[in-house]
Amino acid sequence: MDSPTSAGDSSTARIVARSSMMESIRACGLSGLAGVRIDKEDLRRRLLMPEYLRLAMLDSIRKKEVDGGDQHFRLHGSDDVPCPESPMVVFINPRSGGRYGPVLKERLQQLISEEQVFDLHDVKPHEFVRYGLACLEKWANNGDLCAKETRQNIRVVVAGGDGTVGWVLGCLGELHQKGREPVPPVSVIPLGTGNDLSRSFGWVRYAFKSYIFMLSTVFVSCFVDSCSKCSLQGGSFPFAWKSAIKRTLHRATTGPIFRLDSWHVVLQMPGGEVVDPPHSLKATEECSLDQTLEIDGDVPDKVNYYEGVFYNYFSIGMDAQVAYGFHHLRNEKPYLAQGPITNKIIYSGYSCTQGWFLTPCMSDPSLRGLKNILRMHVRRVNCSEWEQIPIPKSVRAIVALNLHNYGSGRNPWGNLKPEYLERRGFVEAHADDGLLEIFGLKQGWHASFVMVELISAKHIAQAASIRLELRGGEWEDAFMQMDGEPWKQPMNKEYSTFVEIKRVPFQSLMISGE
Repeated sequence: MDSPTSAGDSSTARIVARSSMMESIRACGLSGLAGVRIDKEDLRRRLLMPEYLRLAMLDSIRKKEVDGGDQHFRLHGSDDVPCPESPMVVFINPRSGGRYGPVLKERLQQLISEEQVFDLHDVKPHEFVRYGLACLEKWANNGDLCAKETRQNIRVVVAGGDGTVGWVLGCLGELHQKGREPVPPVSVIPLGTGNDLSRSFGWVRYAFKSYIFMLSTVFVSCFVDSCSKCSLQGGSFPFAWKSAIKRTLHRATTGPIFRLDSWHVVLQMPGGEVVDPPHSLKATEECSLDQTLEIDGDVPDKVNYYEGVFYNYFSIGMDAQVAYGFHHLRNEKPYLAQGPITNKIIYSGYSCTQGWFLTPCMSDPSLRGLKNILRMHVRRVNCSEWEQIPIPKSVRAIVALNLHNYGSGRNPWGNLKPEYLERRGFVEAHADDGLLEIFGLKQGWHASFVMVELISAKHIAQAASIRLELRGGEWEDAFMQMDGEPWKQPMNKEYSTFVEIKRVPFQSLMISGE
């Protein structure tokens, strides 16, 4: 039996250990786990749509008909049905990040409902816009008060990486184009590798709380072992991500709304096709380049057009090549990519194999600077004239950045001093300022120092519009990416490929997680 003294010491030790644990939680960015408890049933009441609305939307989506859910309205009136305070739908990409979408999907269905949580393999965001929301709009116009309030107040959560978020935002943009407002604001549960878009609006801190506990048992064990000195052991920790998901949904209903610029990309190429283009890039026949900037040289008889939208960045060069290789490696061997930390390790190792660090090998065309294949024009803010911008000889990747975050939270543009901004003719960068920050990355060593924020990237320009012209020569392919979705762009020796970037007239709405 313990003596009174030893029992007191033990009690004191437990108090100290608990205090140490809480401090460790806060130090690790998990202070929200110790916050006010969110009642599950109260949260569900605020998010859950009436059953007849849920079923009507789902039937309309499945049948791909606006009238597909009419029978549910005929069977049930809305007069005696309470409308949810913050109706919400969730899109989950099960392939994003470590592919933990199915686990998250089950939890979200428990917190909301099965009909309001969509797997992107089964329900595409444009189907939700064209049929699900249109169903609500139809019956709101027919006098259904609950359908009207739900359509007015609905919010969207996207569980996925930056590419998935961009996909959903792009589909919601159809509402602007067709005058079907209001457009639902979007919040994020980040499941990607970089999560720069969600990071810019404060959602990654929630992801850390939920994500590390959603990972495989092996990773949880490794995390607990690594934190053993921080007194983070305890059987309750593998379940803490469930509380974090509740907290994320709560924040998605209460967070302030900010505006985000989006950027329209038109790609004109001579004949041929883009093989395996990303979701954000679609073939089209109606696009054309700005005629105020004439094209030098001949135009081929057959021209193909692609178009898309990005929200964070567009890049061309070695960084896109590394992303392309990693993307295909992850798809071919998904067992290698089991979470954001593992992804980053593999990504870093893969980049070392692509020649970015092998600067002596300049005889290989794939290792030369972009100056050999690229010509760039920009249109500055409040200016109608195009201006040619020289490509620095040493640059091997060029990035047009809309947000502060790139490469998993880095700020390569940097926090520039007012005197430097004035000297270069720049302005302070914001996500809704109608400008892109264009910077260059040189060899891998330069990019590495930029990524650890020891130095800024090579500042090239700020622009309201960009025109890129590429011609192959010895190059057969170029690599491009938009918001983390890379592709291989075929090149031609005789005719140029053009990429034109302009701001979309309307802005997207993002919910802040801060």
